[in-house]
Amino acid sequence: MDYTIRIGGEAGQGLQTIGGVLAKVFSRSGFHVFTHQDYMSRIRGGHNFYQIRFSDKEVMSSREKVDILIALDLNTIETHKAALSEKGIIIYDGAFIKKGFDSPEFSNIPFEAIAVEAGGNRIMANTVATGAVLGMLGMDLTIFEDIIRERFRKKGEEITGKNITSARAGFDHAVKTCTRCDFAVPKPGEPPLMLINGNEATGLGVLMSGCRFYSAYPMTPSTGIMVFLASKAEKYGIVVEQAEDEISAINMALGASFAGTRAMTGSSGGGFALMVEGLSLAAMTETPIVIAEVQRPGPATGLPTRTEQADLLFVLHAGHGEFARVVLAPGTPEQAFYLTNKAFDLAEKYQIPVFILSDQYLADTEWTLNGFDTGRLRHNDYRLRNETLEGISVYKRHRLTETGISPMAVPGESGHIIVTDSDEHDEEGHMIEDAETRIKMTQKRLLKKLPLIRQEMEPPFLYGSDRPDIVVVGWGSTYGVMKEAVDVLSRDYSIAMLHFSELHPFPSLERFDYLSILGNAKLTLCIENNATGQFSRLMRAETGYRFNAGINKYDGRPFTLEGLSGELYAHIGKL
Repeated sequence: MDYTIRIGGEAGQGLQTIGGVLAKVFSRSGFHVFTHQDYMSRIRGGHNFYQIRFSDKEVMSSREKVDILIALDLNTIETHKAALSEKGIIIYDGAFIKKGFDSPEFSNIPFEAIAVEAGGNRIMANTVATGAVLGMLGMDLTIFEDIIRERFRKKGEEITGKNITSARAGFDHAVKTCTRCDFAVPKPGEPPLMLINGNEATGLGVLMSGCRFYSAYPMTPSTGIMVFLASKAEKYGIVVEQAEDEISAINMALGASFAGTRAMTGSSGGGFALMVEGLSLAAMTETPIVIAEVQRPGPATGLPTRTEQADLLFVLHAGHGEFARVVLAPGTPEQAFYLTNKAFDLAEKYQIPVFILSDQYLADTEWTLNGFDTGRLRHNDYRLRNETLEGISVYKRHRLTETGISPMAVPGESGHIIVTDSDEHDEEGHMIEDAETRIKMTQKRLLKKLPLIRQEMEPPFLYGSDRPDIVVVGWGSTYGVMKEAVDVLSRDYSIAMLHFSELHPFPSLERFDYLSILGNAKLTLCIENNATGQFSRLMRAETGYRFNAGINKYDGRPFTLEGLSGELYAHIGKL
């Protein structure tokens, strides 16, 4: 069982309401769910869609063919009719869009009329539509009704009851009228699954890592992290500050970190461009900070609500001067959770900036998981506080050490004066001009730390054949679609995937010789959502390896399973 539902319409028509509720129903029924959204950068109007794929097996990418298309306007029918699967059905409200269709793939369900009759208000039309879809699938309404009770509890029993009545009316209408519906959805047998998107998983990782200060200026698609944290602020004691701009945001976070608390900021590429001076400040003062950079297409404002992987080299090289940094690029919400935790640990341990490099696709896509293993989380306090400062008679914030890691005390928690400076400085933190100290400090901050940090980087994940003829390589959010494409092509070919989620410092070959996998393959392809093959260029710079070819997508949309599989078949056919 593997079905795709697409809800299309204008912004403001409730696409997210219908899609979000259906995704919850499926995940609570124990089915695996993957959702993605395609929306314009406007509050109302335009054309948007919300797509849900659900299955009794694990799914982690979107498909192009649609089994049920919920058309909330005429434009959706005209735009997406060609995507309908062989037995697919389009449901619409003919009275609302002022047009009817006689073809068997169309099912006219009067959402608004049913809502007025059953619930007394046409505003419940989306509840009717959701109930109708569940009726077409032959599913039970119990879970949906529970969700309605949760959602409308504060509005009272009357509103809750009317919505339940509307859901049942839509369900019954679909069951009676959809004679073409022959979807085979098994009854729920598995326990409910967690449904979470990339931004929420990152935010959860922030909370579980002990972060207590998050400052940012809203910028799509990173804003979801701030919104999630703000919703949990009171419960978890985290201060969430909406700064006046990104310059203030990073400097506020640096101030909080210097004061002794774990701190973070986040933005997209345009906002991060304003943070770059603060990034260098963090490096010079060795103040730990975690930065979420959630990519969207540029340059400038670009496509604010679309996806791209074009900021990799920017993040790697941003900031004047030479200094150590870490770049982590999760490919799933699960990786986002654990890598966020690792980001905080590395930032504090090595007193460096650490990036979580995500994108709109991962930020907004929802996945189902069994949950998180909190036993895997790291939480070490690397700062010197009252009890750990005992016995230290002379404190030097930037003391030269064999590892390059200096003692990091918390201001106000000891009798020591804590000094740092954005100018080059000596061990005590006072500014200097001499060449000898400059050399020692550069060696300390950069050359001594980097080898140690590199040892912490995990090698790429290998999936598929252990001796593949074909290897597809990618990073970040291409994980899911590459993994499923490997499953599809493995029926005919010896194929594997190498996925990189820890990008800088580039993982060594000590634990896993991934270059031998590539060197023994007949065809290697680098999959990226950018125009210039930025990871491919990074790979060649770091290892000398050059891919046979690249598959690049840069229209602001993610790869689909059929789209990527088709391109892979085309390249294989040239062998």
